[in-house]
Amino acid sequence: MSVARTIRPLARAAASSSSRTPLSRTAFQRASPASRCLSTTPLRRYEANNVTTEGDPYDLTTMLPTPITHFSETEQAMAEAVSKFANDTILPKVREMDENEKMDPAIVEQLFEQGLMGIEIPEKYGGAGMNFTAAIVGIEELARVDPSVSVMVDVHNTLVNTAILKYGTEESRKKWLPKLATDTVGSFCLSEPASGSDAFALRTKAEKSSNGYKINGSKMWITNSIEADFFIVFANLNPDKGYKGITAFIVDKATKGFSIAKKEKKLGIRASSTCVINFDDVEIPASNLLGEEGQGYKYAIGLLNEGRIGIAAQMTGLALGSFENAARYVWNDRKQFGSLVGEFQGMQHQLAQAYTDISAARALVYNAARKKEAGQDFVRDAAMAKLFSSQVAGRVSGAAIEWMGGMGFVREGLAEKYWRDSKIGAIYEGTSNIQLTTIAKLLQREYTA
Repeated sequence: MSVARTIRPLARAAASSSSRTPLSRTAFQRASPASRCLSTTPLRRYEANNVTTEGDPYDLTTMLPTPITHFSETEQAMAEAVSKFANDTILPKVREMDENEKMDPAIVEQLFEQGLMGIEIPEKYGGAGMNFTAAIVGIEELARVDPSVSVMVDVHNTLVNTAILKYGTEESRKKWLPKLATDTVGSFCLSEPASGSDAFALRTKAEKSSNGYKINGSKMWITNSIEADFFIVFANLNPDKGYKGITAFIVDKATKGFSIAKKEKKLGIRASSTCVINFDDVEIPASNLLGEEGQGYKYAIGLLNEGRIGIAAQMTGLALGSFENAARYVWNDRKQFGSLVGEFQGMQHQLAQAYTDISAARALVYNAARKKEAGQDFVRDAAMAKLFSSQVAGRVSGAAIEWMGGMGFVREGLAEKYWRDSKIGAIYEGTSNIQLTTIAKLLQREYTA
């Protein structure tokens, strides 16, 4: 059964159930959505001995806090469905795709079939109509098996689809979202050779033409560029205004003057395509303007803040996959001095510390996701989640190679691949130093008199 068929009935049931209860019945319901604790759910009868759930299901006496990583019924179904799909369909092809440095087209097709490329796209546009945390759950589960596939889904959902949903006109939503949900991979073009961390120093230029706009320049480090047919491109429409001239545009891959100049050979996530893209007098219609002229820098900042939660989930998923792969080996197969390696106290302490770190990172990730859904300020939370989860992913995947010994070092298994894949987490969608700067600035603002 596909992810989409598993999830959509649950999402519709949840929506219809909540709509039947009058909003004025309790103090809890009168609170604004932003003030409600998203980690609070109605008690089931068997969860507490002295509390009854008879009567009003939203009575405050029937509510207890639940863990940040508590999943709703829909989110749990997402986790289970994606896990099965990843292990049954993706896992057998992971090593081949990594060695060939190419995503299997059949995997891309199945991602669409499973509904994983339109998680937050409303059903009226052909998507699954789910929440942001469901997307994070899916990204994490995919990364437990292959971070390369996970980042394709992550960029497509949290950057590309979100950009159209937030800033596109209704006309552009109707035109593009059904395609993005069913058969068209999207890509996000911001970085350039001279503008990485300093993203707003970009030199790609746009100018108005008789029918719309003309774009010239180049982009670098562009994820999904081989598979994508839909590109969100940031270019400066008015260089005299500096970063305030940056504007976002929609570019179709088939447009004359668009070309992929180079495919990068990378240390990790090798099946994920990363390319240099050139724009040589690329003419696009006025309708391909995304949002308003000169607002591109604001859009990019907002989208990247959300995207960082996705990257953080990719890293926690990677850390979990690496940990589980090694833990099973040391507790079931690898023996030294007549005992399983996992029985030695020194090894057990390392495993315990690693799992504690993963759990702490996941708490940061899901806290950021819940705050984003609640409409609260989540920028610092997203930065902390990405920073820490990428650190944990690097530490755990590196340690896992040592736990497995020679079997962790060879390319026969996945241990060394997890470690190679982990390194990018500290680089893309804001380096670790950028995350530290963001966190520090926000703390300084809070603590400065």
